[in-house]
Formats: sequence, structure tokens, C-alpha cells
Amino acid sequence: MQTKDELITTLKKIVKPYVQDEQAFEHVTESTDFINDLKINSANLVDIALDVEEEFDIVIDNEAMERMLTVGSSMDVITRKLAEKA
Repeated sequence: MQTKDELITTLKKIVKPYVQDEQAFEHVTESTDFINDLKINSANLVDIALDVEEEFDIVIDNEAMERMLTVGSSMDVITRKLAEKA
């Protein structure tokens, strides 16, 4: 199981290709909003969810995907899915 810092680092690696606001990306926190802060378009949120599934070997259903709007909520979804899998 990854630590919180490791999880943020992995998540940043996944979202980096989709980020339109590099300055905001350099100051990512758990409250960072993918759409409003990083200017990631909503279509790319699906790509991010797919990349997260692949990286962590988990399945993200539509309900969970809809909650993945911030770094923190994405971490919660990932952590919960990993716990279910364990």
C-alpha cells in the first residue's frame, strides 16, 4: 500500500499529460480541482480514470469516476478500491 505522499506523486504522474495550467500543477494539493485548477477538460477525466485503473490494477465504476474531481477525492477512491481488492 502506498503512503499518501507516494499516492500523490503517482497521481501527479498520471494527470501531468492532461494539465493545461502548469503553474497550478506545481502547487498541487489534495484540494486541487482537476477541471477548475488544472484546466483538464472533462473528456480527459475519463482518460485519467483509465490510467488510474491501469496503474493501480483496480476498476473504477461510473459513480466513483464522477467523484474523482479533485486530487483528494481521487486518492479516496483509489485507496478504497485498493482496500476492496486486498
